[in-house]
This record gives sequence, C-alpha cells and structure tokens, in this order.
Amino acid sequence: MAAMAGEVWITVTSLGGVALGGGMSLLTQHLTQRSTERLEERRQAASRSESRRAERLALLERFVEVAAEAERSAFTRPPGWEPDDPWNVRTQEVMNRLWVAERMIRLQFPLPVHEAARAYFLDLNRVVWQGLPDGESVRDYLEDSRLAFLDAARTAVG
Repeated sequence: MAAMAGEVWITVTSLGGVALGGGMSLLTQHLTQRSTERLEERRQAASRSESRRAERLALLERFVEVAAEAERSAFTRPPGWEPDDPWNVRTQEVMNRLWVAERMIRLQFPLPVHEAARAYFLDLNRVVWQGLPDGESVRDYLEDSRLAFLDAARTAVG
C-alpha cells in the first residue's frame, strides 16, 4: 500500500508539474502577445502622427505658396483695372485658391493658427483688391500678419 501511495504521489506531482509548466507557457504567450500588440499600437500611432505632420507641412507650404502669388498680384496691381483685365482674371483665380488653402488650415490646425492665417488672408485680400494709400508699402503692410501666421504655424507643427 505504501508503494501504491508513492506511485500516486509521483503521478500527482508529475501531473502538477505539467499543469504548472503549461500555465507558465500560456502566461508567457499571453504577455508576449500583449507586449507585441502594444508595440504595434505605438508604431501605428507614431506613423499616423508623422503622416499627419507631413500633411500639415504640405498644407502650410501650399498656403505660403499661394499667399506669395497673391502678394505678387498686389505688387503688380494696375492703378485702374477693369473686370475683364488679365490681371483681374489671374488674381481672382489666385485669391480663390488662397481662400481654399485658408479654409483647409482651419480644418487641420488649432484655432490660433487659423486665426493668424485668416488675418493674413484678410490683409492680403484688402491689399490686392483695394490697394494701399500712396507711399505705403505692400511688404510693410503685410509683414506683421505674415510673421504672426508663420510663428503660429511653427508652434503648431513643433
């Protein structure tokens, strides 16, 4: 009987070792899977963040590029232009593109960036369509709003 009790004890101990080993293996697999999932989530978040940053930079580049075209239109504004004047047709197209770029800034950036872009757009719009009094410089008139926009954009992009 004592021999049989010893065999049962060995069997139970062996079975307990198998169960403990299986449990440890299952726990290790679970922890490894969770760690891998977290790592993948972080990688995807970093990828999304970098993609969004690239999208924002492209949008800023587009806005600055079209704003520069609008400034060139302001510099070349004829004193007395007519609605069918080539300058008017070209400038209307540029200002429409600038308006769209400014609206996209509102969608993609925090409010302070949009507010600065909007102020710059409104100043550009005034200079392009209404001109400035004699002796006032287009560059000097736009400088403050342009720099405020660029500073706000730089802060937002980081």
